[in-house]
Amino acid sequence: HVGGNTWAGGTGGRDTAGLGGKGGPYRLDAGHDVFQLSDEEKDSVPDSVKRAAREMGLKAFKERMREIEMSGHDAALYQQYLSKVRSQIAALKETLTALQNRGSERSWIRHQTTGDLDDSKLVDSISGEKNVFVRRGEEEREVGAPGSEAKQMRVVVDVSGSMYRFNSIDARMERSMESVLMVLEAFKGFEGKVQLEITGHSGDDSRVEFVSKSSVPANENERLLVLKKMLAHSQFCWSGDTTLEATERAVRELARQEGDQHYLVVLSDANFSRYGIDAGDYGDVLMSEPRVNAFVIFIGSLGDQATRLKDRLPAGKAYVCMDTKELPNILKQIFASSLE
Repeated sequence: HVGGNTWAGGTGGRDTAGLGGKGGPYRLDAGHDVFQLSDEEKDSVPDSVKRAAREMGLKAFKERMREIEMSGHDAALYQQYLSKVRSQIAALKETLTALQNRGSERSWIRHQTTGDLDDSKLVDSISGEKNVFVRRGEEEREVGAPGSEAKQMRVVVDVSGSMYRFNSIDARMERSMESVLMVLEAFKGFEGKVQLEITGHSGDDSRVEFVSKSSVPANENERLLVLKKMLAHSQFCWSGDTTLEATERAVRELARQEGDQHYLVVLSDANFSRYGIDAGDYGDVLMSEPRVNAFVIFIGSLGDQATRLKDRLPAGKAYVCMDTKELPNILKQIFASSLE
């Protein structure tokens, strides 16, 4: 239905959960074509109504989070997501393996049968010992060895209201969830070598924690819970955008962490203009810390807004990904550029 304030799931109405209306407590997509009210009409809602709607939304969100935590594992749903990105997971694993191998360094390798004589083994050489030479080469260091530090990787995902609102138009929320699942699956086996964090940003908060270094999902159910929490946050959060603040915060936090390389990948729906985010300011943030290789991937776009934003940001720092299949190649480019 369009308009009215009686049933949830409508569009362009008021006071009830739906899409495109005003004064409702949270978003609810019932599969209808969306009738969008103007910003002026939305702004006309009294503050008292907004506060009441916000309280109702927070209550519904907390209840939804309880349901998620208590729900059993839905193997069929997990396989539905996994089947869409299975080949991309394999491709990303290859990229991570290459990244790990690039972490080796050239050093003097001892106990060789050819090369330069090791001064510390002169006596051994006189007695006929063969392994008394050193040579320059690449020696892979074990994680935890002196001078060896894990790579730091943070993915900051967009879980703002517009991700839920416009998912029916360009599947941006589904693409974000598939991307996170791809990362979680691909990073299995690299624990300790790459320390992974996944946080979110929305109108509510610039740092919503989904995966921390100490709580990387260990099984299918835990990984599925991450996806469900992302979707729930986007559905129930308040309007607004903290992309700039979230990126600034992530860059600062990463720069303070010990590691031989630091990567930040921000997923955004490119909705900058609506909230007055200047592309120049955002580009400055991406370039603000030399230790942090920071990038943004636009996974949603109304018209050509993502392409226009990409063109205004520093070269090589922004990508447009409207198909999850493209993500492994984009991440490969990101890692390669930071190792040059």
